[in-house]
Amino acid sequence: MNIFNTYYKILETIIANLGERDQLPKGLDLKNVTIEPPRDNTHGDISTNIAMVLTKQARLKPRDIAEMVATEIRSMTDVKKVDVAGPGFINITLQQNIIQSEVSKILKSGKNYGRSDIGQNSKVNIEYVSVNPTGPLHVGHCRGAIFGDALASLLSFCGYDVTREYYINDAGGQIDTLARSAYLRYKEALGEDIGEISEGLYPGDYLIPVGQNLAKKYGDRWLNADESEWIESIRPFATDAMMDMIREDLSTLSIKHDVFFSELTLHHNGQIEATLNKLDAKGLIYTGVLEAPKGTKADDWESRPQTLFKSTDFGDDVDRAFKKSDGSWTYFAADVAYHYDKIGRGFTDLIDVWGADHGGYVKRIESVVKALSDGEVNIDIKLCQMVKLLRDGAPVIMSKRSGSFITMRDIVEEVGKDVVRFIMLTRKNDASLDFDFARVTEQSKDNPVFYVQYAHARVFSVLRKAQNTFPDIDISLSSLANADMSYFTDSSELSLIKNMMNWPRFTESAAFAREPHRIAYYLYELASEFHALWNKGNDNLDLRFIIDNDKEKTISRLALIRAVANIIATGLDILGVEPVTEM
Repeated sequence: MNIFNTYYKILETIIANLGERDQLPKGLDLKNVTIEPPRDNTHGDISTNIAMVLTKQARLKPRDIAEMVATEIRSMTDVKKVDVAGPGFINITLQQNIIQSEVSKILKSGKNYGRSDIGQNSKVNIEYVSVNPTGPLHVGHCRGAIFGDALASLLSFCGYDVTREYYINDAGGQIDTLARSAYLRYKEALGEDIGEISEGLYPGDYLIPVGQNLAKKYGDRWLNADESEWIESIRPFATDAMMDMIREDLSTLSIKHDVFFSELTLHHNGQIEATLNKLDAKGLIYTGVLEAPKGTKADDWESRPQTLFKSTDFGDDVDRAFKKSDGSWTYFAADVAYHYDKIGRGFTDLIDVWGADHGGYVKRIESVVKALSDGEVNIDIKLCQMVKLLRDGAPVIMSKRSGSFITMRDIVEEVGKDVVRFIMLTRKNDASLDFDFARVTEQSKDNPVFYVQYAHARVFSVLRKAQNTFPDIDISLSSLANADMSYFTDSSELSLIKNMMNWPRFTESAAFAREPHRIAYYLYELASEFHALWNKGNDNLDLRFIIDNDKEKTISRLALIRAVANIIATGLDILGVEPVTEM
C-alpha cells in the first residue's frame, strides 16, 4: 500500500544481490536511507539517497554505487526512467499506469488506505489533560487535550496499542482549597450571604451547583460545623463533581479516556513507599542537602537534610527531593510512583502531554523513568504552548463561568467542535498559536478547516449531481474502483494522484515524529490541489468531473475525486473532525 516502503524493500533486495555478486560489500546498513518524493516533481516520482548513505561503508564513490543500483531498477517493468543526479541521488519515474492504478487501490482499501503496522502493536500510554480537578477546562487545556487525543488516534492508525489516560491530581492542598470553596457555596445554597469570595478560594460560578447539591444531600448538618467535621466528606464530593464537569467539557470535543488514574490511590496503597524502596535498592536514594536554586537569596533558603533521588545520574540538573520538611511526600514522589505504575502495566512507550509552563519538570521525570526501567521504557514529554484568543485581533481574556479565564466549553459552543479541533492542530504543539474567532469561522481559503471540509463536501455534491445526470450510476467505493483509470493523463490529475500516493508515507512519518499537526498540513495541501483541479475544469471542459455525453469518463473522474474524499475523511477522522458531505 505504501509505495515508498515497497521501493525500500526493493532497494534492500538489490543491495543484497549486489553483495552476493561481490559488487558491494555484504551486510551494509541501510537504516539512514530515505525513499521519498523528489523536491522538484520534474525529477520523477521517487528519490533516494542510498548511494550517499552507503559510500563510506562500501568505500566507493556515491555515483558509482548509484549507477549500479540504477541499472538494477531500470530492469523493472513498473519503472519508466531512472536518473542519477548530483552527488548520487537516484530519481525514479514510474510508468503512468502505475500512478493511475493507485486510485483503484485507494478505493478498494477505503479508510484503511495508509493504515500501517509500524507500531507492531507495542503498548503506548498517552497521558493528556490531567488537569487539577478544581474547575472547568480552559483554552490552554483545550490544546493539550486535542493534541493528545489526535496523537493517540494517529498512533493507533499506525499499529500501536494505545491507552489514553488521565491522571487525577486528587491529593494535595488544591483539593483542600476546592473543598473550602465548595463549602462556601454550600452555605450560600442554604441562604447565607457569603459576600465576596475570599482570596485563595475558587470564585467561579461553576461551584454554585456543587454547593446546591451538597445542601440537598446534607441539609444544614454542617452549616455551623468545624472544618474538621465536614472536609473529609466534602473533599471527595467536590472532586467527583469537578471530574464529572471535566468529562462533560471533554465530551464537547469528543474526547474520551480509557483510564482515569487517581493520585490518591498512590498514597493509600503504599505505592510511593514501594517506589522509593525500589530506587533505594538500586542505590539511587540518599540523605543530603540541596543548594539553593539559582536566583534565590540566602535568607530565603533553608538548607536542611532531605531524602533525595540521584537524578543527576540520568541527565538531570540537580538531584530531586522526595519529602518535604514536614515529612510529607513531594509532588515529585507521587509522580515517580505514578510513572512506575505505568511501567508495571507493561507499557514500552510513555507519552506525557503537558503545558509549556511545566518545562522545568521534564528532566526529572525522564531521569526517573530511565532509572526505574533500566532504560528499557521510553518517555516522550510533549509540551503544548498556550493559545492566544483573539476577536478581530483584540485579546479575549474573561469568562463569567470560570471567574478568570475563557473556558474550553465557551469556545466550542461558539465556533463548534470541528473548528476548534482542526485549528488547534494547525501548528506544532510547541509553537505558539493564535485563535481568532473571526478568522476561524470565515469561509475562505485562509481558513484551513473550512477549506478541507469544503473539499470533502464538494466531492459529494459532484456525486449527487452525477446521479442526477446518470440515474443508474453506482458511486460506491467498490464500483468506482473498477473504473477505467487510463483517462487520467493531464498533469493536474497525475499530480493529484501522486499527492494521494504520499498519504501512507505521511501518516508513518507523522507517527514517528509524534506530530499530528502534519496530518492537518497534508489535508490542506490535498484539498488545495483538488480545488485547483476543479477550477481547471471550468476552463477546460474535458477536465470537468461530470461530462454529460460521456458516462465512462465521468465514472473515472468520480473515482478520482472519491479517492480524494476517502483520504480527507480518513485524515479528518484521525484529527477527530467530521468529514461533512454538505455545507
